[in-house]
Amino acid sequence: MTHLLQLLLVLALIVAAAKLSAAAANRIGQPAVFGEILAGLVLGPTVLDVLGWPMFAHALQPAHGAPPGPLIESVRDLAEVGVILLMFIAGLETDIAEMRRVGRVAFWAAFGGVVLPLAGGAVTAMAFGLPLFWTGLFIGTILTATSVSISAQTLMELNALRTREGSTILGAAVIDDVMGIILLSVVVAFARDSGGVSPLDIVWIVVRMVFFFGGAILLGRYFERVGAWADRLAVSQSLLAVVLVVALLYAWAAEYVGGVAAITGSYLAGVLFAQTRFKTAIDQGIHPLTYSMLVPVFFISIGLLANGRALGDQVLFTGLLVVVAIVTKAAGCGIFARLSGFTTAESVRVGAGMISRGEVGLIVAGYGLANGLIGLDVFSAAVIMVLATTMVTPPLLRLTFPRRPSITPPPVEETIGSEPQETDLVDARDR
Repeated sequence: MTHLLQLLLVLALIVAAAKLSAAAANRIGQPAVFGEILAGLVLGPTVLDVLGWPMFAHALQPAHGAPPGPLIESVRDLAEVGVILLMFIAGLETDIAEMRRVGRVAFWAAFGGVVLPLAGGAVTAMAFGLPLFWTGLFIGTILTATSVSISAQTLMELNALRTREGSTILGAAVIDDVMGIILLSVVVAFARDSGGVSPLDIVWIVVRMVFFFGGAILLGRYFERVGAWADRLAVSQSLLAVVLVVALLYAWAAEYVGGVAAITGSYLAGVLFAQTRFKTAIDQGIHPLTYSMLVPVFFISIGLLANGRALGDQVLFTGLLVVVAIVTKAAGCGIFARLSGFTTAESVRVGAGMISRGEVGLIVAGYGLANGLIGLDVFSAAVIMVLATTMVTPPLLRLTFPRRPSITPPPVEETIGSEPQETDLVDARDR
């Protein structure tokens, strides 16, 4: 079977499994994303290992430590595009006024979500005999990562993305991303020999971040004109096509220019486009493209990349790492949100929404493995930790957030060229 036929078959399997598992999760009162991630775990090497079946021969390299084959690479690339578009949609649904009001809380929640996990990871490493400098600190650095793509999807399903807590979670995640990259750079700088990263390199990283965010926000002032120009083009779906180009360029620039996660760039593009009169038209156009295939591929791929069988004698370490990752992130973000003026219930919701490490945690762990800061056993434990924190986040958010009624946005033709409107999200079941 050719690579293309393998890819077509595995995509059909992924999308079918994602939608059926999402429907089953909704039936038992859980967010759809929980079912999709669980389905990925079942399809992955932990249970069924579908990519190892004869029909997908040569999908994975059999040699130990060899790079993944072209099929899983294709799935992973589609998954990355899916999470980039997911965070663009989250940006579209962000209430800027509310985010400004919770800016101080978001900063301190992010700060608490970095300090406590860093300390917790280092202590956990020491308890198992790993050196504090620099393995322990790097494990702590992995725990500081936050990826709210899972939280954003769950909050959209619960129609709670534009609440005070939802705005705080998204704002804190962006700040956490910046803090995490700086921390990662500092740890790597001191962990390597003199030929590695220097303090001047760290300063350069900060300069790159400032340059990216400043330039991206400045360009965002012209998005109204960009949207108007795109809407006048005499081609099909011209507005959506131009918006996709901008979102993908922002994602590219975030990582290549600014040194932060690509999802931060696409999220920022969504926030800026939400200020234009084309917000609703963009929102309705991007949803079918994203939720029909790309987002299901992303959620399923999380389980496909995890292998619970590879833990060996690291089960106890992995279990404790998972507990520390959940407790320290939830407590750090929640406590500092409470100290910043949120109620106890709001603080608990913020803490729950920041637990997921997602692809950001995988990126940091992979960087440590590639640079010799952690071994393969610690890396495997980190992957399971990422998967566990990703899976517990949707049920915790469902438990802590009250379900809100959703309102379907008006038809596209009624919104193009009109004034911006405040709209809620389409119910997750319509996706």
